[in-house]
Amino acid sequence: MTKPARAPPTSARIVPLPRGTTVEMARLVCPDAAQATRIAESFGFLFQAEDGIRDLHQRLITETADALREGLNERAMQIHLQRIVGSYVGSAHGAGQFYSRAVTEARQATAKLANDTRDEDLDGPVGFESAAQRKREFAAEVAVQAHALRMAAEGAAAAYEHVVGESWKPFERQPEQPGETVSRKAAEVQMAAFG
Repeated sequence: MTKPARAPPTSARIVPLPRGTTVEMARLVCPDAAQATRIAESFGFLFQAEDGIRDLHQRLITETADALREGLNERAMQIHLQRIVGSYVGSAHGAGQFYSRAVTEARQATAKLANDTRDEDLDGPVGFESAAQRKREFAAEVAVQAHALRMAAEGAAAAYEHVVGESWKPFERQPEQPGETVSRKAAEVQMAAFG
């Protein structure tokens, strides 16, 4: 019986870390004010003014930072706010992606209705909505929600910039070098101090 050949050991591979979600990414997938207003009006939904949501969240984050100022140093405040804004941006981005999927499903269901030879996609009995209509209404609801979350994220990012003094960007952990440990780095720094 022969033994299978073993591959020679390979050095550690550095895997690039996934990039964080940015405010711009959330803006790209969420409807803007004009689109959200048009959708809300088309479906008869109430629509809250975008400036109110944005301003409220900017004030909320700024007031929270003011309340924490005595207990946190600048770096701790930056880290804390970075996490808060990141959660808002991540939520808006997720809602925008969900909105995109809902629109795709609504389009597909509506396109099926245009085919006269299909019986299963015909409108329901009088007084009941078709499946395509329900999907369109759901996509419209999700559009308004995604826009509201986008405005909340933009307000939180504006507050971060006001408090910290720099634009918010997602946290990206720096990849560690293979073999480098914290204790090894600390030992190198300590030994360098001896000269």
